[in-house]
Amino acid sequence: MGFLLQSLCDAIQLILRLDHELLGALSTTLRVSISSTAIASAIALPLGFLMALREFPGKRIVLGFLRTALALPTVVVGLFVYAFITRHGPLGNMQLLFTQTAIVIGQVLLIIPLITALVHSALQEGVRVVYEEATLLGASPFEASWKVLVEARLAVVTALMTGFGRVVSEVGVSLLLGGNIRGLTRTITTAITLETSQGSFSVAFALGVILLSLVLLVNLVIQATSSRSEAV
Repeated sequence: MGFLLQSLCDAIQLILRLDHELLGALSTTLRVSISSTAIASAIALPLGFLMALREFPGKRIVLGFLRTALALPTVVVGLFVYAFITRHGPLGNMQLLFTQTAIVIGQVLLIIPLITALVHSALQEGVRVVYEEATLLGASPFEASWKVLVEARLAVVTALMTGFGRVVSEVGVSLLLGGNIRGLTRTITTAITLETSQGSFSVAFALGVILLSLVLLVNLVIQATSSRSEAV
């Protein structure tokens, strides 16, 4: 028990001192997580919207694939991307392996199914009514689509924040594709893995506190968004 308390005290001191290693891991984590969430959202939002608005052959199969992908382990996604960008892979000459770009690619693939499924679920009930009403009032397809997203903005924000929460706390993709390089690809989760294996429990605890704070912040935003949605 004394060891645990001492490690926590040392961890708090590291955080209060704004330790350089902690700030580096936090900066890398936020950079790749925000980038991957933004890119995935640009792809998943239109997909989720179109799937909610239109019926097409094989739609149930696509939805089944999305649900399966939701439970896909992060290390499997990392392995799949690794096979493509490794030196002997099809994209090996691009030298993407062990870069932040590689982590972003893996994280984008990880959360596209998640955001798409959440957006589809949020829009499927009222999307057609709002879209048709807007078009009947003279709105263009783009304006009608924007109207739908505005009406469902709280649910959409929840979907985006859920995707961000997924990537900010994952370790498999970051470790396999980033290589845990200090000052370049070392994220909070991979740093925790390294520091724990080296016996640096104080640093690992400090990183854990920062990660928990990030996850808590994401959950608070999601809960606040959900509460506003219910109130409206």
